[in-house]
Amino acid sequence: MIRLIESPRLVWPTEEVRVSYLVGEQADCLLRGTPTQWLEAASEDFAGFVAVRRGVQVRWDVPSTIFWYVSGEYYLGTLVIRHQLTRELAETGGHIGYHVVAPWRRHGHATRMLAAGLVHCRGLGLDRVLLTCATDNEPSRRVILANGGVPDGRRGGEDRFWIKLDGADHDS
Repeated sequence: MIRLIESPRLVWPTEEVRVSYLVGEQADCLLRGTPTQWLEAASEDFAGFVAVRRGVQVRWDVPSTIFWYVSGEYYLGTLVIRHQLTRELAETGGHIGYHVVAPWRRHGHATRMLAAGLVHCRGLGLDRVLLTCATDNEPSRRVILANGGVPDGRRGGEDRFWIKLDGADHDS
């Protein structure tokens, strides 16, 4: 395992982590048995790939922000903040989605990444956020609970959790 010299932090997607992003996401896809074709475009034009992921974009029919969790040249994972909920996202998906690529799992990165993401949510003025995870995803459940998640049942095959954000600018 590579030892990180810099403290990991959330940043806008950046070209500085090109190699570790492509390697990490490909390894993740292969472990999960999911397609890797989407990485071809990223590999051919990483600058363009990064550019379309920076800033607030409309995804899932709501304003959304993508952050990468990085340490120097190393990409560790992705965190997505959906600034609002549609009816569908209120059922499954929630405000925040995240993942840590396989080589960096089980080191507390997801817990710290989510905590940093909650700071950004406060800055958006959200007073609470919904997170969901697959019913069999115990690691994600532990991350959510460690960040103050309060269970709110199960819908659409996902467990639901609300996290209250103290110090939000206004109600959402």
